[in-house]
Amino acid sequence: MLQVATEPKKAVAMENDTLLAVDNIEVVYNEYVLVLRGLSLEVQRGSITALLGANGAGKSTTLKAISGLLKSEDGKITRGDIKFDGQIISNQEPDTTVRSGISQVMEGRRIIQDMTVLENLKLGAFTRTDRANIADDIDLVYSYFPRLKERTGLAGYLSGGEQQMLAIGRAMMARPKLILMDEPSMGLSPLLVKEVFGIIKKLNRDFGVTILLVEQNAAMALSCASHGYIMENGKIVLDGTAAELRENEDIKEFYLGGSGERKSFKNIKSFKRRKRWL
Repeated sequence: MLQVATEPKKAVAMENDTLLAVDNIEVVYNEYVLVLRGLSLEVQRGSITALLGANGAGKSTTLKAISGLLKSEDGKITRGDIKFDGQIISNQEPDTTVRSGISQVMEGRRIIQDMTVLENLKLGAFTRTDRANIADDIDLVYSYFPRLKERTGLAGYLSGGEQQMLAIGRAMMARPKLILMDEPSMGLSPLLVKEVFGIIKKLNRDFGVTILLVEQNAAMALSCASHGYIMENGKIVLDGTAAELRENEDIKEFYLGGSGERKSFKNIKSFKRRKRWL
C-alpha cells in the first residue's frame, strides 16, 4: 500500500534535503519563442511549495519542463538543468519521469471522460510493477475521496470537484515522491476549493509526499505551503517562506487582494533579483 509517513513533521521540516532543483533553465517553444528565461527554484523533500504568478508568467511551462511534457507542445529546455532526487531529468520522456517518482495533476484535470472512475485510477498505476498492491491503493484513494467510490458511471459525468479529486487520486496511484499540481482550484466553488486544499495538506502530512503547487489563488496556496516563489515574465522575481510572502506588502497588493492596479515587480524598490536568476 501507499506508505504513510510515521513522522510527518520531521519529513516536512528536513533542512538541506532538496528533492527537486531547477537550475537556470530556459524553455523555447517552436524553436523561437522564449518562455522561461533562466528560471531557478528548489523544492525540499516532504514540503509543499507554491509557485505563484499572473497568467502567462510561465508557471504551467515550468511544470511541463519538470514532467517532460514540453515535447507534446513543440517545446524544449535549451539551457540549464533539472535535477530530481540527485538525477538529471532535463528533456526526459514523460513515462520515464513518472517511473522516477513524479506525477502531474494537469490544469483542467485531464481525466479520461469516457472511462469510469475505477478505470482512471487503474490508469494512474500503469507504470507500476507491483500489480498485486494496486487494489489496496485504490481502496486507500477511496478512503480519502469517498464520493468517488459511489460514482460507478463514466468520469465525464462527475462534477468539477469530483473530477479534481479523481485527478489527484489518479496521480497518487503511481506512488510518487513528488506531485506537480497545476491550478487545482480552477473552476471550483469556494467551499470545494477549501475541501480540495484540505485534502492536499492531508496527503502531504500522512504520506510525506512532496508537492509543487501552481495556483492563482495565492491566499489559499500560501496557507498550506511552507515556501513560495513568485514568477513574472518567465523568471523568479521573489521567494521566501509562506509566512514572509503573506506579510510582504507587494505580495498583498498584487496577489492577496490589495488595492490599486497591478504593476510590474521591476518597479518595486524592495525587489532584488539574485545573481542566479540573471
